[in-house]
Amino acid sequence: MPKRRILVVEDDAAVREGLVDALSFEGYQVLEAGTFKEAVRVGVEAGYDLLMLDLVLPGGDGLDVLAEVRLARPTTPVIILTARGQEQDRVAGLKLGADDYVQKPFSIKELLARVEAVLRRSAERPVDVTMVQFPGGVADLARSQVVLPDGSKVELSEKEVALLRYLAMHPGRVITRDELLARVWRLPSANVRTRTIDMHVVRLREKLGDDAEAPRIIETVRGKGYVFNGEVQRS
Repeated sequence: MPKRRILVVEDDAAVREGLVDALSFEGYQVLEAGTFKEAVRVGVEAGYDLLMLDLVLPGGDGLDVLAEVRLARPTTPVIILTARGQEQDRVAGLKLGADDYVQKPFSIKELLARVEAVLRRSAERPVDVTMVQFPGGVADLARSQVVLPDGSKVELSEKEVALLRYLAMHPGRVITRDELLARVWRLPSANVRTRTIDMHVVRLREKLGDDAEAPRIIETVRGKGYVFNGEVQRS
């Protein structure tokens, strides 16, 4: 069985290192982030099974990170880990979809037990798209690559992975360019020209072997946006 992946967002380097070491010792794969900007980027774009989130971060509030993650990954389990123990913070976190709330200081033994419990409760959730199957190959999002039938591999950029993941999380639904700008580029539509998205879609289609003249995997809906028609595998 593949190792479960945990994203640790913690601004204190010593605390973060301790958490990474403890989780790694228990057999988890661990990703980490120490700032608000990094937490939003990794939290939205990376593949993982659980988010461990500190609320006090350089550059922003952890609750805002949680809100962004919930928009892109509505079923990913989250444990809030913070010294902020006010009732309003706990309520706000739980309303945004946190699964548990652990106040500092804490024991590693208790925290690991909570991690196991949250992962066990969320075992039936379709937490993330990990593979995208399409005519002519498969996209392995965890490895940021497309694997073709002859075994050759084509690398995907971070933005291409994020774009394909978001489209694949909403198969059969028209995704507007404004939605992609907000959810993948994290920008209001006024800040980026539509051509930016179109060019990324063109490059992604090329790597997937989608027909440029009559695309079937990522279909264009004129005047609206795009529809993803591939098959997905969720972790």
